[in-house]
Amino acid sequence: MRNPFDMSDLDALVDEQEQEQPYIDIHAYQTHDGNRSLLQPNESRRGDNLKDRFIGAIDTGTTSSRFIIFDCTGVPVAKYQNEFRQIHEHSGWHEQDPFDLVDSVYTCIEEAMKSFMALGHSPSEIEAIGITSQRETTLVWDWETGEPLHNAIAWPDTRTKGLVRELKAQPGADDLKNICGFPLSTYPSSVTLVWMLRNLPEVKKAYDEGRLAFGTVDTWLLYNLNGGPEVGHLVTDVTNASRTMFMNLKTLDYDENLLDFFGIDRKKIRLPKILPSSDPDGYGWVRGGPLDGVPITSCLGDQSAALVGHCAFTPGSAKNTYGTGCFLLYNVGEEPVVSKHGLLSTVGFQLGKHRKAVYALEGSVAVAGSGVSFLMNNMGFFRDSRKVSEVAATVPDSGGCVFVTAFSGLFAPYWIDDAKGTIFGITQHTQRGHIARATMEAACFQTKAILDAMEMDSGHALSELAVDGGMSNSDICMQTQADIIQIPVERPAMHETTALGAAIAAGFAINVWKEFSELKNMNRANRTTFQPHISAARSKKMYNKWSKAVEMSRGWTDPNEESEEE
Repeated sequence: MRNPFDMSDLDALVDEQEQEQPYIDIHAYQTHDGNRSLLQPNESRRGDNLKDRFIGAIDTGTTSSRFIIFDCTGVPVAKYQNEFRQIHEHSGWHEQDPFDLVDSVYTCIEEAMKSFMALGHSPSEIEAIGITSQRETTLVWDWETGEPLHNAIAWPDTRTKGLVRELKAQPGADDLKNICGFPLSTYPSSVTLVWMLRNLPEVKKAYDEGRLAFGTVDTWLLYNLNGGPEVGHLVTDVTNASRTMFMNLKTLDYDENLLDFFGIDRKKIRLPKILPSSDPDGYGWVRGGPLDGVPITSCLGDQSAALVGHCAFTPGSAKNTYGTGCFLLYNVGEEPVVSKHGLLSTVGFQLGKHRKAVYALEGSVAVAGSGVSFLMNNMGFFRDSRKVSEVAATVPDSGGCVFVTAFSGLFAPYWIDDAKGTIFGITQHTQRGHIARATMEAACFQTKAILDAMEMDSGHALSELAVDGGMSNSDICMQTQADIIQIPVERPAMHETTALGAAIAAGFAINVWKEFSELKNMNRANRTTFQPHISAARSKKMYNKWSKAVEMSRGWTDPNEESEEE
């Protein structure tokens, strides 16, 4: 197993810190059977002052990893971010090097720890680590050697469109959503795994020989952080498992009917054990590097982590993350709600074995920040994606342009596989600013469609929307969002909401917090509220034009032509 920590600078810094502060030997908490046990609340390393207690959060998204160290009031103390390579060998394909994912995490830990210790802290002050990651991205590796058998196939990848059509024609296809909350699409890991087994001989051979390990990004990171094949730690949590289409939403375990539908024989494949999102023991601990021996006590899919980071613990609360894609989660309580209006049903979080799982309705927009990247990388609108607001501010509105950003079809609540990206309303007066605004509006209109579907499924209208993610930093985008949905948009001052959610979940596992009410003031200071500035009538007129454009974007992909390409 690779462990590319460069310890030269850190060793010197650790030696210096140990002379200044008493070092707590984490190995002292090893039990007689070799397992680590966690400190009890009255044995806290730094007392009850939450500002003097620290939790680390690994956040591996679609394009980069972060490691952020929070104090237990939710304030980031040190952090580092590192991008990793995206691989696009064919149109619609999106892959990542599995070792790039791991290496990016190691780099972030190493660099953030240098900053943390430069502030006078010791590694022993970090009480636990949480992990959050991109979700449906699929990895397979050799259980015996720990070597990946293919690149990770990332969640936006659409190579399985033909396979999806085939699976939809199978008996029982219509029943899947009632079991796992998902419709068949290119989105879930199950379909990607079937494609791998059919098209990659080395994967099929490992499967037939019982050597194939499967997991999403969280499982792969935990497997490596825990020592790889030498330890063989194979786990996931309920939020990530709910994205595979292999888990029963009610039992929170693998469902034989689902596995049978996809032709997966459990005797031939290593599937990760499913755990609650907060668990004091199940996720193991870091082996090697500056955090050697620190327990990993939480794991969540990134969108669920953002829900926790916004402290959306009560039914009826919701958040929207504007990242590469756009993901809106709505807390529906302790019973799953199967959508009748094009949404996904998923696990929001389960913060401990003694707590019930909390479920959510989810709407996913494939293109949000990636639309801004398209303007930058493909169209040359600007050299820095943060400049999108400056370009958008050169015009008062979108000038009648509507950009349906269906680069990979349209996700919830439309689920239009044969749509392509289309721009309507261009005239000889159209400027870059109009296109920039139309790109941001596309995410906002799709958010409106999702909120309408959530209201129909739940019977309740949302009173405000909490936001985070890169595009939420744009005041123009967030004001547009408030105008389109006609309710206030709340943006926290501290934007690292996803990583904060992982840290909060890790803290619950070690009793930093015991009740949700203890977090009522977390990340609430200095929030920005965007109130609607246009009339409901004008908002409706804009949305009707968007809906017309969506209908006009249908049918650009010919299934027969696509079959020949595949």
